[in-house]
Amino acid sequence: MSPSHGAAAPDEPFQLSLLQGFPASAAEAPGPPLADRLPVARVRLESSLPHLDRPFDYSVPAGLDAAAQPGVRVKVKFNGQELAGYLIERVAESDAGHPLVPLHKVVSPVPVLTASVADLAYRVAARYAGNVSDVLRVAVPPRMAKLEKDLAPDGVLDPALFADGADNGAGQAIPAGLEASSWSSYRNGPAFLQRLNAGESPRAVLGALQGYGPGGWPRLIAEAVAAVRLSGRGAVVVVPDYRDLDRVEAALLQLLPAGDVARLTADDGQTPRYRSFLRILSGAAGVAVGTRSAAYAPVHNLGLVVCWDDGDDLHIEQRSPYAHSREVLLLRAEQEGAACLLAGHTRSTETQRLVEAGWAWPVEADRAVVRRTVPRVLNTADSYELEHDPLARIARLPGAAWRAAKDGLERGPVLVQVARAGYAPSLACDNCREPARCTACSGPLAIAGATGSSAVPQCRWCSTPAPAWRCGTCNGVRLRRGATGALRTAEELGRAFPGKPVVTSSGDRVLATVPDSKALVVATVGAEPVAAGGYAAALLLDGDSLLRRENLRAGEDAVRRWFNAAALVRPAGDGGLVVITADDAAGVGALLRWDPAGYAQRELSLRQELQLPPAVRVASITGGRTAVGHFGQAVEQQLGTQGIVLRTAGPAPLVMAGAPGPAGSQGKADEDVRTLLFIPYGQAAQVTRVLRAVKVAAAAKRTDDPVQLRLDGVDVL
Repeated sequence: MSPSHGAAAPDEPFQLSLLQGFPASAAEAPGPPLADRLPVARVRLESSLPHLDRPFDYSVPAGLDAAAQPGVRVKVKFNGQELAGYLIERVAESDAGHPLVPLHKVVSPVPVLTASVADLAYRVAARYAGNVSDVLRVAVPPRMAKLEKDLAPDGVLDPALFADGADNGAGQAIPAGLEASSWSSYRNGPAFLQRLNAGESPRAVLGALQGYGPGGWPRLIAEAVAAVRLSGRGAVVVVPDYRDLDRVEAALLQLLPAGDVARLTADDGQTPRYRSFLRILSGAAGVAVGTRSAAYAPVHNLGLVVCWDDGDDLHIEQRSPYAHSREVLLLRAEQEGAACLLAGHTRSTETQRLVEAGWAWPVEADRAVVRRTVPRVLNTADSYELEHDPLARIARLPGAAWRAAKDGLERGPVLVQVARAGYAPSLACDNCREPARCTACSGPLAIAGATGSSAVPQCRWCSTPAPAWRCGTCNGVRLRRGATGALRTAEELGRAFPGKPVVTSSGDRVLATVPDSKALVVATVGAEPVAAGGYAAALLLDGDSLLRRENLRAGEDAVRRWFNAAALVRPAGDGGLVVITADDAAGVGALLRWDPAGYAQRELSLRQELQLPPAVRVASITGGRTAVGHFGQAVEQQLGTQGIVLRTAGPAPLVMAGAPGPAGSQGKADEDVRTLLFIPYGQAAQVTRVLRAVKVAAAAKRTDDPVQLRLDGVDVL
């Protein structure tokens, strides 16, 4: 095999000889004695450079033979530099044709990268046309040397060192209460648990009804995990944020021994996270529950993967290759033959596609159960309400919403959902309604708090105050609120309901729970706290603002947020009422009927008709106009040789002509642009291989500026 960096295919092992990066005399110098058995180590470097994203061959010195096992962290010499990496495998020989550079150091004898996780990282990188090393950066947490010395002094993790007096739960009798499972209220629910308990691997999509109390969705997930643990297999549960994580962990600990559940999240700090990782790696814990990175947890004998609320953007990794935890879990379930559970109060269009394809079965409640469990929903924009309250369409708090809040406060807490945080998060000219912009950076102006008429607007981007603002369109000097934030809403409700406490949950102060006392709880979308006994009522304000977002998924996302808030309200039989203030649209109708599956089916059919995601996959190429043009030409040329022609859009500038932009922006020739490629699923594997190969070749040549390649980004349309 040629030792040239650009000659090997992206997934082909690459041999590094002593002649590369070393003087000629180094190749003639005798090296250290090599290991007698399997003297060649294949190493995956920790490098974000695409052309280095392949295994490299190194020789194994006899002194490192015992420690240099597959999965350990190592240090190697590469072109005169010392780089970190993972030892992937040991082989008998290399076909480099030259002496190999020896391994420089084994950082730790603990094999932190298992073969299954390494294979999963390769599959994820292939799906997203990214680097395996970038995936491994998420999959394997940073090393904590002291923990390894305490728990694995000789490189071997002993599960007994993690024992806390309780076994791991495998083979136990069914926990108390599991026989009368919450799943019995759902069609196909008991059958799903029985198949898990029998060691089978069913795939289900759950539409959970209740978001609070002992029968809420955390209990459903915990019972599914308990069922699979009874079969002697492990489980991985991934949730969007720490509030959901706390709830699921508490529900799991009610059914499983404490030592069997390991919590994986970066919010806990590096040391607790690494300790939990080692517990899972040793087999001491059979259940991994956490946020995005938990999808890669090295659980032994994996039997079930669970993703809660897959439509939440927090499931998307913010670094390359921008993998979605749902897709990671789907790949892992297929790779390891595990069961899969995608659960939520609503159903994403991606999940609906899996149901319609027959890959997964829906688990839903009968209509009679739905009517007993969910609250009554009222829309202030329907014809009946408008006839009795003609101003309801323009009022921020229509009469029906005010009455619902007043009556609800007599029975318990009342949730008020708003679209924006802050006080006045956006301002506009009072005369011409043009958005107010900062004169320094063209950012949006806002008012941070309630300071009366003397409030000075300031830029939300650079914090520059604008005490003497003047409109650039009409020369006006008066400002008006373009949107009302959570703080302003709380202030107005405090005046409307004197004597009632008002609690806010938004921005940097997001509450996980609130007491069942009679209070108004004002929360931004996604920051709604949970009341143990459920809310007496909920007001979903700013619905039209959510629907007007310039995004393909605006309606889908608004429906998901409405259902998540409404699921926190008591049943209609207990007086629970949800009032939504939005124009009558398909999403509002789905909430009124409590039919998230019907809305997902309608939305997917429209996407299929228009050939938009998720009916097809989409790849975005972003960067300078010249670099994007060269990248697109190379992709088109290689796909043409395979007879593939893709539908494309662009290149289009990221900042539209005439739109405000940062000072000193680039000229038109070098402006940032984006090209979109729409990829049918049947051709996705071929296209992603070509995209990855072109990315590697462009990085090796370095003739153009780098471009960002992103697949299935939810914010590009």
